[in-house]
Amino acid sequence: MSVSSEQSMSYLKQIMIISTFGGLLFGYDTGVVNGALPYMSAPDQLNLTPLHEGMVVSILLLGCCFGSLFGGKLADVYGRRHNIIILAIIFFFAALGCSLAPSFEVMLCTRFLLGLAVGGASVTVPAYLAEVSPSEKRGRMVTQNELMIVTGQFLAFVFNAIIAIALAGDPHVWRYMLAVCAIPAIVLFFGMLRLPESPRWLISKGKISEALEVLKKIRRTEAHAIAELNEIQDTIALQNGEKPITFKEINTPWVRRIIFIGIGIACFTQLTGVNSIMYYGTQVLKESGFSMQAALIANILNGLASVIGTSTGIWLLTKIRRRTMLLTGFTGTTTALLLISVSSLFIGGTDIFPYVVLTLMVIFLLSMQGCIGPILWLSLSEIIPLRFRGLGMGLCVLFVWLVNFVVGLVFPVLLSSFGLSFTFCIFVIIGVLALIFTKLFVPETKGKTLEQIEAGFRNYNRQEMNSVGTN
Repeated sequence: MSVSSEQSMSYLKQIMIISTFGGLLFGYDTGVVNGALPYMSAPDQLNLTPLHEGMVVSILLLGCCFGSLFGGKLADVYGRRHNIIILAIIFFFAALGCSLAPSFEVMLCTRFLLGLAVGGASVTVPAYLAEVSPSEKRGRMVTQNELMIVTGQFLAFVFNAIIAIALAGDPHVWRYMLAVCAIPAIVLFFGMLRLPESPRWLISKGKISEALEVLKKIRRTEAHAIAELNEIQDTIALQNGEKPITFKEINTPWVRRIIFIGIGIACFTQLTGVNSIMYYGTQVLKESGFSMQAALIANILNGLASVIGTSTGIWLLTKIRRRTMLLTGFTGTTTALLLISVSSLFIGGTDIFPYVVLTLMVIFLLSMQGCIGPILWLSLSEIIPLRFRGLGMGLCVLFVWLVNFVVGLVFPVLLSSFGLSFTFCIFVIIGVLALIFTKLFVPETKGKTLEQIEAGFRNYNRQEMNSVGTN
């Protein structure tokens, strides 16, 4: 039975809100440790050293590597909706496990499980949104997940501050911070039980009548639903006739160049230093001179800056060239960290220094989330051709999580051993390298079709070969 256009749009909005609770959990679970870590590190709690702190943060990111690697495959076998429901269960029990952890070792195990859920959500939720959304609303619906991620981090910072103030003096305050993570998981679980499976997945499994019923509910008219059903069937039939991608094809020079650029974008966007602030912002602010509670409250501004930056970045994508946004973003992040490093040397220890650091962190996050963050996933999806997208995206996303893991592990050790100025100086040097890499290698893709982008890479390789032959 078909529904009216207004009903279908309302249903799509419901799907978008509920499913992106997976993104909210992604953000909340990566952000909550920002405020909980200093409390759980206390001698009468888990008694964590700087290395242990890095391990507690980064083990989640290691779990993300495996979760993203296997999450997509499981979603292909069992369905997107089914996968998200299972992830909600893992989110719930892993969050409770973290909050009840009696020791460092148990914390590591439960954080790793939480990472599996975060990684799985990072690939399954966008895929589900892309497959249920109509083509004219796909961009807005998929980027909504990115907005929900930074909203989750913002809410984590807010609740951290509220809980710390409300339970001041309670040594177990960090346990309550981590336990809150279970609430969105409950919403996601019961919400997804009411939502449909991806029509594209249903068709791929031969469940044509079920897919048509879903399409009738989420498309404006029955004619639109039938037309899309036929289009999906034709596409799947075409894909079934293609040979599987091999690593030999990935090693083709023009494809290898794409993968090189994709991995470079993945690595440099994560090496800006953003995760040192999103994971350890409270400690950085405390190191600069704020009290613990003041640092937790001030850190809310960092979360707010991320939300504003991401919202602005989504709007800027339609106005500004991709390379311009990347170059502007890397310039902003590198300059902000350079000023923090220099300020630490000259005005460190003064009353004004904490506020200078906070201001520069906000500028950093506006640059990062407004110019660099939205470009990461968009650029990868644009430069990697459809035929190589599964394997190519898998390799690039793997590097996103691996670099995240390394930064999360070593940052507290560097901060404890060498201080704020030297630690941020390392990110400044990497930021300069990122600018050079973007200028030399990253192509402009705005306003070009995917076929034109692919042709540009193929032609570049031919020109390079001709140049070598002439010489």
